[in-house]
Amino acid sequence: MKQISFSKVEFAGKKRTMWREVFLAKMEQVMPWGEVLGVIALHYPKGERGRPPVGRLERMLRAYRVQQWYNLSDEGAEDEITDSQALRGFVGIDLSRESAPDATTLLQFRHLLEKHELTKKVFEAINGKLSAAGLMMRGGTIADATMLAASPAVKNKAQARDPEMHQTKQGNPWYFGMKAHIGVDAERGLVHTVVGTEANVGDVTQTTQVLHGDEKTGYLDADYTGAEKREKLKARDIDWRVAMERGKLKAVPEESVRGRLLALNGQFAS
Repeated sequence: MKQISFSKVEFAGKKRTMWREVFLAKMEQVMPWGEVLGVIALHYPKGERGRPPVGRLERMLRAYRVQQWYNLSDEGAEDEITDSQALRGFVGIDLSRESAPDATTLLQFRHLLEKHELTKKVFEAINGKLSAAGLMMRGGTIADATMLAASPAVKNKAQARDPEMHQTKQGNPWYFGMKAHIGVDAERGLVHTVVGTEANVGDVTQTTQVLHGDEKTGYLDADYTGAEKREKLKARDIDWRVAMERGKLKAVPEESVRGRLLALNGQFAS
């Protein structure tokens, strides 16, 4: 019989369920663990040659998911898993017998996923489960983009910036890095598509990529103006809801804007 540690006994005896436990319990149900593990296992070291892999595959996958969900660095993930009983329980770590995966091990696992482009397959497997459960309504898409900043420093071995990054101006500030173009299910708020590009790539050029193909309505901000005129979208039967550009909005008389808002309020009230 496996002996339970004192920390687990104390944690189990607390009076209130913590928000982190609630979130992790939901993720336990959402993640298609068997399918994802099967995809990664094809590329995970078996320990037949060289150094044996550190940590079981499922443990490493769970630690990686924790790192992504809580936006942690490798060192931060190691510290948080070590410090939190809720995270240790989710990952499957008992400090009385073993340590949490260290930062180097987490880094190597992430590089393994990137090398074989497995993160996309993991994402597709999760969305497949959500669709099968009826959680992806797929009637409409909200599209937007966000900047992912990178260090512009050249104090490195190559003495140059990362060639996969680019700089662009958004408003007054300049940004250096990448841009994530994201498509979200309008009904449920679940992300169904993510496309990464250099920071200077226009949002409207990625409209086709962030749509899943079955939506009847597209909700876009002003950076997607003219999306319906693009060659691959002309024939699509989509109700485009594109925000007005800021310059045009300022030119609209205040009385007209107030009148439109009152009309919309009346529609919602009815």
